[in-house]
Amino acid sequence: MRNVTLNNGAEMPILGFGVYQIPAEETEQAVTQALAAGYRLLDTAAAYGNEEAVGRAIKNSGIPREELFVTTKLWIQDAPAQENARRAFETSLARLGLDHIDLYLMHQPYGDVYGQWRAMEALNREGLARTIGVANFHPDRLVDLIVNNEITPAVNQVETHPFFQRTADQELMRERGVQIQSWAGFAEGRNNLFHQPLLSEIGAEHGKSVAQVVLRWLVQRGVVAIPKSVRPERMAENIDVFDFALTDDQMAAVATLETGASLFFDHRDPAMVDWLAKLRVDA
Repeated sequence: MRNVTLNNGAEMPILGFGVYQIPAEETEQAVTQALAAGYRLLDTAAAYGNEEAVGRAIKNSGIPREELFVTTKLWIQDAPAQENARRAFETSLARLGLDHIDLYLMHQPYGDVYGQWRAMEALNREGLARTIGVANFHPDRLVDLIVNNEITPAVNQVETHPFFQRTADQELMRERGVQIQSWAGFAEGRNNLFHQPLLSEIGAEHGKSVAQVVLRWLVQRGVVAIPKSVRPERMAENIDVFDFALTDDQMAAVATLETGASLFFDHRDPAMVDWLAKLRVDA
């Protein structure tokens, strides 16, 4: 497994296992199988409702804690955000059954972002959140957070896949010392991704699946990916992307699939902001 080095010196696997949309009752088995397949980066969130199941899988795995890189996320907090963010973190930590989190992300760029970030900075200084970052921050919001706070986010987890490639955003993040991480790396199968002719052709040239081509494309770009599956054979397939490489021509060909727009929702859409702000997570 390749690692990326974050801006605080922490080493993070470039390929991990995500549990978004895996029902809580299926998560423990899925994470157990993922760990057996070799994954050491696990990504969950308070909003996913399955932190406890992830924690049980970690506890029962027998894998030394220092070999794992565990991410969870802070949902939008009501005022006083700074106080409530710490309480939410402590709830997540208890649900996971851990004594620290390797990466704690602000899940959405809404609410009292500064109050939430100050709480996260304090957790980082105390060693409870070894690394802190954000998710779904567009470049303007990311730069605003960086220039007005002491700690620069180590990671920004954003929608990134062949149809929405975020190359300009990634370059800005690189300049600012922020690691890009992909969610929905497979675009959740939209635009018929798993049967896309160009990706299928590239896969055939390497004897690999479309999923493996997409993950290899992300890895070669330096994008951390967290594919999800509940099928052990798919987990094994998804992690098996380090024995081949896309050529420069193939990387350029994949670049032509860019649509320039989200396939899911725009975090700058007022209706989406309003909808997300009304969601509450038990913490």
